[in-house]
Amino acid sequence: MRTSQDRILTTHVGSLPRSKVVSDTVFAQERGESPGDASAIIREAVANVVSRQVESGIDVVSDGEMSKISYATYIKDRISGFDGDSSREPPSDLEEFPKFLERQATSGGTPTYRRPCCVGEIRVKDMGPVTEDLENMRAAMEAAKPVEGFMNAASPGVIALFQPNRHYATHEEYLFALADAMAPEYRAIVDAGLILQLDSPDLGLGRHMLFKDKSDDDYREQAELHVSALNHALEGIPKEMVRLHVCWGNYEGPHHHDAPMELVLPIALHANIGALLFESSNPRHAHEWEVFADADLPDDLVLIPGVLDSTTNFVEHPKLVAERICRFADIVGRERVIAGTDCGFSTFAGFGAVDEDIVYAKLASMVEGAAIASGRLWG
Repeated sequence: MRTSQDRILTTHVGSLPRSKVVSDTVFAQERGESPGDASAIIREAVANVVSRQVESGIDVVSDGEMSKISYATYIKDRISGFDGDSSREPPSDLEEFPKFLERQATSGGTPTYRRPCCVGEIRVKDMGPVTEDLENMRAAMEAAKPVEGFMNAASPGVIALFQPNRHYATHEEYLFALADAMAPEYRAIVDAGLILQLDSPDLGLGRHMLFKDKSDDDYREQAELHVSALNHALEGIPKEMVRLHVCWGNYEGPHHHDAPMELVLPIALHANIGALLFESSNPRHAHEWEVFADADLPDDLVLIPGVLDSTTNFVEHPKLVAERICRFADIVGRERVIAGTDCGFSTFAGFGAVDEDIVYAKLASMVEGAAIASGRLWG
């Protein structure tokens, strides 16, 4: 994993806006259709999105998750045991504001896609999609020449968060079956020379969804189990090739039930990772840089704070971006900070709160802010 040796590097959480043709393609596949030109459409989309990131000045780039309908449910095409659909349980913060929740649902603010249940034994079903993703990313990187590349993969915990267990006797058994089935994907990404990014909003969002009726102690116990399953899946993978993304849900809402970073961070630090990505720009979590100042952080952990909010069309001023970067550099040192985003900009195909062109304007502002911060930190 590259670190900021002579300037602040820039990255993001992973998903980026998909064109209508890409969204139409992945939704057609979701319906069980097989568009003949699907592979070519996705390959071209990955090439374009990697090129656009590099042109914007982003150092550590992704494939934008072009081939995936969402960051968690895509796994149903890669591992067995999933079928049907499941009911939607809203986060507890939105339950307190039913009129807002209804507005979100009726205005297109809530994406619709199938969330299958676990109804059978979980095993690896098809590594073909992983191989295709890696080939597309490799070709795009060879053409665009970014500093480094990463690829997203769902953690066992986030799969369990969105796809209920109807087969295994216990939640723990379900988690570790998921870990065993996802491990080959994780290894394939690392073996391809890419940084593995594990998306694990279950550690944050899970508190007010999956564990919303639990006490903090019960939540802590269950979240620790999620991390144990994750570490099981990562066995044999060098931690410096792994980064973990933690968030509280990439949606506009009150978020007043979000678990505080004081509760989430100690759990996340038990993961065998080299870098941690987290929200630190939105109005509910911008103050929590103070938690990191007081925390007992590993000496080699790289912090990738969100210096852009992924739910608003405001373009953050570069000077504000620089301030946010420097706060964390003052805590862990300039070499251990990379500028990132609070979350992905298109966590579901065809859905994103931020306009596509504004997404790249925000990324460009982050790059400019990172340059300002670099001037302050390196003189």
